[in-house]
Amino acid sequence: MNRIFLTALVIFSGLFCVQAQDFLDPVSWEVTLQQEEDDTYNIIMQATIDEGWHLYSQKQFGEEFEGPIPTEFSYNNSPKTFSLIGPTQEPDVPPIYDQVFELDVVYFEDKAVFIQPIKVIDPDGLSVEVEIFYSVCDDVKCLAPETKTFSVDLATGTAKFNKAEITEADLEKTAALSVPLKGLEKYDLEENKEKDYLTIFLLGFIGGLIALLTPCVFPMIPLTVSFFTKSGRSRKQGVMNAVLYGFFIFLIYILLSLPFHLLDTVDPEILNNISTNTYLNILFFLVFIAFAISFFGYFEITLPNSWSSAMDNKATSIGGVLGIFFMALTLAIVSFSCTGPILGSLLGGSLTSDGGAMQLSMGMGGFGLALAFPFALFALFPNWLTNLPKSGGWLNTVKVVLGFAEVALAFKFLSNADLVEHWGLLKREIFIAVWALCALGIGLYLFGFIRFPHDGPKTKRKPFGNIVIGGLSILFMLYLLPGLTNTKYANLKLLSGFPPPLFYSVYDKDTEAPLGLDAYKDFEEGVAAAREAGKPIMIDFTGWACVNCRKMEEQVWSQEEIFKVISEEYILISLYVDDRKDLPEEDKFNYLKPSGGTKEIRTIGDKWATFQTVNFKNNSQPYYVLMDADFNLLNSPIAYTPDGEEYLEWLMEGLENFKNKN
Repeated sequence: MNRIFLTALVIFSGLFCVQAQDFLDPVSWEVTLQQEEDDTYNIIMQATIDEGWHLYSQKQFGEEFEGPIPTEFSYNNSPKTFSLIGPTQEPDVPPIYDQVFELDVVYFEDKAVFIQPIKVIDPDGLSVEVEIFYSVCDDVKCLAPETKTFSVDLATGTAKFNKAEITEADLEKTAALSVPLKGLEKYDLEENKEKDYLTIFLLGFIGGLIALLTPCVFPMIPLTVSFFTKSGRSRKQGVMNAVLYGFFIFLIYILLSLPFHLLDTVDPEILNNISTNTYLNILFFLVFIAFAISFFGYFEITLPNSWSSAMDNKATSIGGVLGIFFMALTLAIVSFSCTGPILGSLLGGSLTSDGGAMQLSMGMGGFGLALAFPFALFALFPNWLTNLPKSGGWLNTVKVVLGFAEVALAFKFLSNADLVEHWGLLKREIFIAVWALCALGIGLYLFGFIRFPHDGPKTKRKPFGNIVIGGLSILFMLYLLPGLTNTKYANLKLLSGFPPPLFYSVYDKDTEAPLGLDAYKDFEEGVAAAREAGKPIMIDFTGWACVNCRKMEEQVWSQEEIFKVISEEYILISLYVDDRKDLPEEDKFNYLKPSGGTKEIRTIGDKWATFQTVNFKNNSQPYYVLMDADFNLLNSPIAYTPDGEEYLEWLMEGLENFKNKN
């Protein structure tokens, strides 16, 4: 056994110790052969798919590199002992809007059975080899494409997985992919995923604070607090009743989210299906426009008076703790005309993300807490009530501003429907133009150039709040204007995730080069360039069909500071794991995978996917590594990181460590 074989054996020994969560292989295949008639058989290929992963149809969706990689089946028929009867059949599943690719696609979950009918010409010499090429994705990442080959035995009706023979030449080529990395003991190569619900809670809280400033809620604060402090047998009891009232407000809004947890339990995909349903998105659009017109003062939207009357009667007749609960429920019903649109925004925002019901509960909790807070606070400090501003025309002004915000949010739902149906009505620049007009409308209204039916007499001197908010609205409009251009400034950080994606544009986009950066597509060439330039290396494990890779490039890399650091301080090496260009014949080899089995390395994508697995014990994309030209890791590699500040901090940490080493 020579030195190369020993070296490779050491590498493989380390790889076999990698835990399953590092090397992902979420699809297992079982291939069988069933006889239908004398000379007609079905090759049945059943895929068992791990929870949360999607295996895609054989059809191509969207333009090349925009949609998922289709599943492909090929059948070796040499010598010719059978003929195919029609194409490979797949489960009849309707297209669904995929949040990852932002396209209508067909994908399969849990299990999928594919059937290829064949007519046997020579049963004695029958030799069927089935090759399956596929790629899978979950909600945040896609894996490099896999190819698995099976040999079918006509006599037994079963197929065995073909494990390519691993030769010494194969081990030598695998060993050549291994980089003598330094610093592995210092840095964590595992991918860390956390779900942070604090942001949606804070957004809900801000929404609740805004709702407090509406005519339906604000006048209720002094009235309700005074009622509790005066009606109690003692001040302590009055305070306790007011605090309990606030708690019940908070509880009611939490309870409103419970039905969505039941839906999520019955079918985890149902909330996503709701959010991507064309008809529901159009309905949301129309409802939000109706709310906006109501906020502009042309009519009032309220729940039936009988509901609030019934709750009020219950509160009066029952009394005690239960009576206080019905008082809180009465407030929720009476204030619906003002809180409904804000809650609708929260609902729509939760359903169109991957947080689902839990995210909605966090938002509702924040909203209810903000509404409840002043009732408890002013009950504890009733003298503070004298410092509250008096109700008046300024409350109507708040409603009009919210009306413009509702128009902007309404177009978000219309944009969802437009993306699903590919109408092309709301391209990114048109969407941003609508938002810019809404921001301009707020400014013009607050400065007195626009009037609505419920506005009072026009005053010569504008309130200070009008000037501040109006000025901020104009500034926001100016911030949006670069989004109408075809420049690097068109990506708007503050609106990340709201407008249509950058590729859904009125301008032609070149999807093959991220942001015009200089990127090497060969590792050795990139390392040589880094040595010559004296710069650190950033390896970008990516894919042409990797949507989260595009999101990182468009939403994170495009941020000015990050773009500057990557373009000026690093040598960028982008390795595409799904590049299907053939390798030169002498560079092809068979690879023994850490999860067991073998893989034929035939394409450029196969090579870079294997390179990632061998060196970094990871096979998901996007995946980013910082190192120097001597293969010293500069910090821990990271995966999909949509937080620009966190990503910039990671880049700067690597740069600082590089400078310290040199």
